[in-house]
Amino acid sequence: MTATPEVLVVGGGATGVGILRDLSLRGVDAMLVDSTGLAGETSGRSHGLLHSGARYAEGDPIGAEDCISENQILRQIAGECIQDTGGLFVQLADDDPAYFDEKRAACEDVGIETSIISGETARQRVPDLSSEVVRALEVPDAVIYPSRLVAASAADATNRGAEVHTQAPVEEFTVTDGQITEVKIGGSVDDVVTPNHVVNATGPWAGQVASMADVDVGMAPSRGVMIAMEYDDLGPVLNRCREPDDGDIVIPHENEAVVGTTSVPVSNPDDYEHAEWEVKRTIEECADMLPPMADAVTTREWWGVRPLYAPDEVGEDRRGISRGFSVIDHADDGVSNFMSVVGGKLTTHREMAEIATDQLCTKLDVDADCTTATTPLPAADDPDRLDEFVVTFGEPNPTDATVINADWLLPAVSQRVRKSQRLSCGL
Repeated sequence: MTATPEVLVVGGGATGVGILRDLSLRGVDAMLVDSTGLAGETSGRSHGLLHSGARYAEGDPIGAEDCISENQILRQIAGECIQDTGGLFVQLADDDPAYFDEKRAACEDVGIETSIISGETARQRVPDLSSEVVRALEVPDAVIYPSRLVAASAADATNRGAEVHTQAPVEEFTVTDGQITEVKIGGSVDDVVTPNHVVNATGPWAGQVASMADVDVGMAPSRGVMIAMEYDDLGPVLNRCREPDDGDIVIPHENEAVVGTTSVPVSNPDDYEHAEWEVKRTIEECADMLPPMADAVTTREWWGVRPLYAPDEVGEDRRGISRGFSVIDHADDGVSNFMSVVGGKLTTHREMAEIATDQLCTKLDVDADCTTATTPLPAADDPDRLDEFVVTFGEPNPTDATVINADWLLPAVSQRVRKSQRLSCGL
């Protein structure tokens, strides 16, 4: 273990691992720690949508532009971490047609390719689609497998000299003369490290981690439920073309359909209710688009917590909080070598990492451009190798648990490797 990394990244979700990979590609000595396995929380507990940006086009055009740009990049570099399904925004008979028209116009304004198809044509693509669907908007949505994506990014970083430590919670920061001088890490590390810079990429936990350095980060997390149901051959992602609400998306995952989701404020991302009404309402609403969901067999359900950043907004309705992201330099808060990266979406994790790493490289006087947009992930086109990375760094997460072919790997992977203090993946 390197006791004095140039940069310590706290948080092993898509953003944190993306930062680690970007740093390693620029030749910066970096270490990442996470309290669980990689993608074990928000990233791996999502619905797995690779956004086209259409969901945000009329309300957040900048965010929509970010989504379509990153959507195209990830398709080029991530291989079998992506399933190219396409997507439909469907208008039911009771939905406002003006909203449909507004969404299409907004998509065109930000460069998201769309086409309008009739309800009949939509039902040819999805035979079980409701007879109440009067028309649909085709958009370039896709499905992303976060366990593969994050593990492949970590494998690339470790093979370039970075360190990844799972099951390693940060327990304490020591701040001296306006800098974090020591970080006490428990679990598999059980040691004190002395990094030159610290990045807080812990999603909904960013406020708690920042508080260790007496810094305030105004998080307003919300929970959402996802339900996986037996259903073959869905084809495209289905979105209800209405103002965002509970139960307005159905996502294909191999022989399942994942329906979601809700948005309920939580005060503690470690301790929140799993409410049955959320499950019931989500299924009922999604069944309005795809009636077989009403009686489909549930295979699993899970909740995730969104890392919403809203320092000035803590109300009950958190759907209106921006899904954009912020990179916060805590020099303004009196801690000059500390940064938090908050908000955002799985789709935009690479861009978030690039912006954060650009700022770090300026501080480090490192003159190296970002290349993550053009450097393919290792073994991107080899699903078995990708799944081996997943097991090396932890285990499949709820989002893609039935997609990852891990069973044949487990007998050959010891507990020491699965929960090791320093993980590396030979390519």
